[in-house]
This record gives sequence, structure tokens and C-alpha cells, in this order.
Amino acid sequence: MALNFKMSGTPPGTPTASGPPVRGPWPPVLALGFRPFFLLAGVMATLWIPMWLMALSGNGGVPRTLPPVDWHRHEMLFGYTLAVVAGFLLTAAQNWTGVPMPSGGKLLGLVVLWLAGRAVILGAETLPPGWVAGIDAGFPLAVALALLPGLWRRRNYRNLGFVPLVLLFALANLSVHLSWMGLSALSADVALDFTLNLVLLIMVVMGGRVIPSFTRNALPQAGVRLSPLLDKTALATVAALTVVEALPVDSAGVGVAALLAALANGARLSRWGGWATRGTPLLWVLHLAYGWVVLGLALKGAAAFLPGVPASAGAHAITVGGIGLLTLGMMSRVALGHTGRPLRVSSLIVVAYGLLNLAALVRVAVPWLSAGAQTGALHTSGMLWSLAFLLFTAVYAPILTRPRADGMPG
Repeated sequence: MALNFKMSGTPPGTPTASGPPVRGPWPPVLALGFRPFFLLAGVMATLWIPMWLMALSGNGGVPRTLPPVDWHRHEMLFGYTLAVVAGFLLTAAQNWTGVPMPSGGKLLGLVVLWLAGRAVILGAETLPPGWVAGIDAGFPLAVALALLPGLWRRRNYRNLGFVPLVLLFALANLSVHLSWMGLSALSADVALDFTLNLVLLIMVVMGGRVIPSFTRNALPQAGVRLSPLLDKTALATVAALTVVEALPVDSAGVGVAALLAALANGARLSRWGGWATRGTPLLWVLHLAYGWVVLGLALKGAAAFLPGVPASAGAHAITVGGIGLLTLGMMSRVALGHTGRPLRVSSLIVVAYGLLNLAALVRVAVPWLSAGAQTGALHTSGMLWSLAFLLFTAVYAPILTRPRADGMPG
């Protein structure tokens, strides 16, 4: 499956004027997919982690009928991360094809469906489980159906691969619900691990497309070097890891696959001139995010062979550091570019990048701490994450809800 993150010859975050302006009574926040879904992702990331911490402390915050850890993993993957993915794809596909993506009322329908998914999960104690599953799994299905016509009409086969990928999110989500309902022999953990690997696959593809491109365009002196063979190897090793973890393979097999993926992606990252970006926050945040992915893969592999490496360390490096930083960095860049603003972040967003890096460091280090320190460290990491996204939401809410600065549509 070949996935291409180029946006009609321009990288994501480059101002474009593709697509007609939204007509009718619709506000600017419904002009293009990135606007509502990046805003919702910021709000969710700010609020849902404190809810999770409340649940861990025995103070409620999550439905009692759902396993708290499952709820946390599910919502951060199918709620937060999928919102960012949907916002990005619904924006990029319009540039890839020249075919308008949902805006106005159609986009509002997708927003309502995403919100309904979050609402039924929170109300799972009192709602029929079948309704909860159908509504929640309906969002990725709707996104796939929104992407398909334009990509198919323009014979955009390279990016058409995103449609089955999003459909896999729907199937994995449904599998989690069936497990919660006791109707599936497949555990929710397996479905959630598979979903995390789908996100990892997207990050590896997206990172390989945009990070060296952004770096080379902004800093020619960085000496970015590309290797098609290394790119294919990096993607293939992560795809192999996804397959291996979905099969009944022993931990050693998973460890070998993860270490190979870490080596390939680490070699790839080393060629992108990351040190040269240290004075450009919009660039170094992406390099650091990919570095967390590499570290997470390495820790996952090491945990299979070294008893002293906690199994959770790799997952948290990939999620808090990799997913958190890459989505925060991409949202802050894409929102600026697609609202006609200069590609420069404010000092508050730089602080948010730093807070999120610190949150990842604390979260990964938690398993090595003494038993008495783990709870405090976990809460510290969660609060740092929440504060980082609070800053993002506060800074970007006006940008995402107002017309483009240059007066163009979108």
C-alpha cells in the first residue's frame, strides 16, 4: 500500500486556495476538515487525561462498565488521534485531488458523529452496548466514505490506500467493542495494540514525507539526504511488526521485529539533518517526535530480551512522545499554513513542545522509579501533557475559528 502525503506538489502546511469558499450560514470553523478536528483534538487532549487520572485515583471520570486502562487507550487512539488523522486527511485530500472535501453542513455531520462517539463512550453505563459500538465505529467509516469519491474520481491511487487504512480503524474499533460485550474471542488488548501499530505506520509514512521535505525547504544547509531503499525498509519493518504483533508469536519474535524497525528508522532519521533545525521549533519538534518513535521501537525490542526494561516503556515513548509530539507539531504547522499565516509559532507553543517532551520523559521513566514514586510521576506526566494541549488550544482556537488571514477560502 503506497501512501503519499504530498499535497498537490506542496507539503502539508503550505497555504493553498484549492476548493470553493464555504457558502451559506456556516462559520469559518467549518470551512475545511483541519479546523474543527484539530480544535476538538486539542480540547480532548486537555480534558481526557485528567479524567483518566481521576479514574486511577478512584474518583470516577470513566464508565465503570469499561476497564479503565482500555478506556484510556481507546479514547486516545479512536478519539484524539483519529480526530487529528481525520482533520489532516480531509484537508490533504482536497489538495491531492482538487475535489472539494466536506465543508459546511457535511463537515458538521462528521463533527457531530465524532462527538456522539465520545458521548456514548462516556455514557456506556446506561446505553445499550450495541448502540455504543455502532455510533463510535461509525466515525472512521464516515471519514473513509468522505475520502473515497474524490480520490477514486481523480484516479489518485497512491493516496487511495488511506481509505482501507481508515476502514481498518473502524474494524479495530468494532473489535474492541465486541470484546467489551463478550462477543469476541479476540481481546480488546490485541485490537488496541493493532490500532497503535496502524498509527505507528501512519507516523512512519508521514514523517518520511514531511520531515525531510520541510527541513530541506527551510534549511538547505541542513544537508538532508534521502534514500528510497532506506525509506522502503523503514516502512517494511514497521509493517512487519504490525503483522507479527497481530499473530500468536512469542515475545522474542516481536522483539526482533521491533529492533529491526528501530534500526531502520533510526538510520533514516539520522539522514534528515535534525541538528540544523535546533533554532526552528516547527522543525525540531517533528525531528524529536520521530526520535521518540525510534526510541519506543528500541525499548519495545529490548523489553523482549532484557528483564529490566518494562514492557510499557516502549509503548509510552511511541504514544506520549511520538504521537503526542508529531500530532502537536503537525497541527500547529498545518493550521498556520492553511489559514494564510506565517509559519512561525508563538513562544507559548514552544513552551507546549517543551512540556510535552518532559511529559514523555517522565512517563517513560515511571516504570523505573520506586513503587512509591510511580503514582506521583504518572500524575506529573499527565498534567504536563494536559497543560501542553491547553496552551495549544488557547493559542489556536482563534486561528481555527476565524477566516484565513489572507482572505482566501479554506
